[in-house]
Amino acid sequence: MTSQVSRTAEQAEESVLGEQRKPAGTKDVRRLDRVIIRFAGDSGDGMQLTGDRFTSETASFGNDLSTLPNFPAEIRAPAGTLPGVSSFQLHFADHDILTPGDAPNVLVAMNPAALKANIGDLPRGAEIIVNTDEFTKRAMQKVGYTASPLEDGSLDGYSLHPVPLTTLTVEALKDFDLSRKEAERSKNMFALGLLSWMYHRPTEGTEKFLRTKFAKRPQIAEANLAAYRAGWNFGETTEDFAVSYEIAPATTAFPTGTYRNISGNLALAYGLVAASRQADLPLFLGSYPITPASDILHELSKHKNFGVRTFQAEDEIAGIGAALGAAFGGSLGVTTTSGPGVALKSETIGLAVSLELPLLIIDIQRGGPSTGLPTKTEQADLLQAMFGRNGEAPVPIVAPCTPADCFDAALEATRIALTYRTPVMLLSDGYLANGSEPWRIPELDELPDLTVQFAQGPNHTLDDGSEVFWPYKRDPQTLARPWAVPGTPGLEHRIGGIEKQDGTGNISYDPANHDFMVRTRQAKIDGIAVPDVVVDDPHGARTLVLGWGSTYGPITAAVRRLRAAGEAVAQAHLRHLNPLPRNLGTVLQRYDKVVIPEMNLGQLATLIRAKYLVDAHSYNQVNGMPFKAEQLATALKEAIDG
Repeated sequence: MTSQVSRTAEQAEESVLGEQRKPAGTKDVRRLDRVIIRFAGDSGDGMQLTGDRFTSETASFGNDLSTLPNFPAEIRAPAGTLPGVSSFQLHFADHDILTPGDAPNVLVAMNPAALKANIGDLPRGAEIIVNTDEFTKRAMQKVGYTASPLEDGSLDGYSLHPVPLTTLTVEALKDFDLSRKEAERSKNMFALGLLSWMYHRPTEGTEKFLRTKFAKRPQIAEANLAAYRAGWNFGETTEDFAVSYEIAPATTAFPTGTYRNISGNLALAYGLVAASRQADLPLFLGSYPITPASDILHELSKHKNFGVRTFQAEDEIAGIGAALGAAFGGSLGVTTTSGPGVALKSETIGLAVSLELPLLIIDIQRGGPSTGLPTKTEQADLLQAMFGRNGEAPVPIVAPCTPADCFDAALEATRIALTYRTPVMLLSDGYLANGSEPWRIPELDELPDLTVQFAQGPNHTLDDGSEVFWPYKRDPQTLARPWAVPGTPGLEHRIGGIEKQDGTGNISYDPANHDFMVRTRQAKIDGIAVPDVVVDDPHGARTLVLGWGSTYGPITAAVRRLRAAGEAVAQAHLRHLNPLPRNLGTVLQRYDKVVIPEMNLGQLATLIRAKYLVDAHSYNQVNGMPFKAEQLATALKEAIDG
């Protein structure tokens, strides 16, 4: 979905509910400036699809938005259990927002497990829509309810809407030749229709989507459409929902352009395709499926028309081996994985360092150690990316900060890899990968020129006057070696992981040569041109909040809250983690306190303290979920006052 919007000024992250409008017809329509909705149910209830469709219609309407899908780790957990609850949270507004929101204003709970797993996140007064058909004695006992929460008064502080979603869906589909079980599967579409009515969402996109998705099963398509429309009509006619809500488009939130909703993994895939086109190189992805990175493999496999070749390898080691081989052959080599896969790929990353070939290693971080929390987010692979190889094997590291920024991060990682002939680590995470936000589709002339010159002939003259090709003769500016495509006459050269002689590339065990090559490879990484870090400090603060990666949204939202309350606090965010921006040390010295929030136990803080001898303070969380803005605002206020 795309929409045209323009920006005039930055607005605050949080604000209060807007004014009430005059009634339209028989029901009131209230205007809000933002709302946070969470859909929750069994992993088989279609909550991700429901949330995704609501998000798509919200994006087409022109709201700013941010999403947080939350999956169970099990492929199919037992139905009706707490570990099996799947949820999708969407924050949308008529102004610029940065996070999926701290606490839902509306919870749609499809069963007792969904209610119990999420009720603790709801503020008093929030609306709860429950599917009463699922609140059977057995289902409630399964999650520890000794009495019905719908009747025991425990929900008195909320605005409760009991709706027999299953019964209403089956009734709406009684004219279809479907079994009751088949009809019940459409209850998520009934819920989507109801919420679409409540928040005046467009319907055309969802109707088109359902017809396309079930094009080969037209009866199922029509049944889902009927359930969707029945949910809309129920909202309009029932007395239980006396109010609907409007959230105006975010017409002042963004620069003028064409926008679409995009997830981090999709943005990364598009960024890789764009990078290969801008470099005029075929793109080769060697990958092994792993949560939460698999979507990149799935998406790139659709784009053979752009010269993309995807190889689903038998394991992680084969995946990166094929990608490195493709890089040797003159392609843009890419491998995608998560933390456990990076560990398996470490030897081949070291080989790429030794061969000095461009290679992109994309790590969509998740909870660890080992297989850890496959469907949850974390930032705990930074030190692995920095040091997780034998020997002195430096690798540049780039980290996107929002789902849409994943597109630009892919282009930047490619620039570094091609310019400096080095493997590059790109550190995204599960929060960015699965979350989504509006993305302005760039014009072609806005994309960087990434074209690269392959070696064409001899580049060195020997003492006897003969001309030869030296595979490790370096560019004096970048220290990059030539990239020679195999099969080019006269450019034959030795390849492998054993130490090379400077210039010639011959095998060398000479201690002095090894020392020189180690220092040269490090100097090449240290010399990579990266932009200076930009500090947002309008009030001359004494406390700096430094972040990296996906903490950007929560940190910025927290900083906005503090400034709105009269506090002076500065903010800086790092995209380049190796090498760090050259002005970072000077920036850090300007502040009395430096606070670094991370979804790990202080990995960036460790690097900052070691490199700059700054007493950086960590604020850490490793519970598999992103920071909340209020949580960070409280912690930063304590740091300012401390």
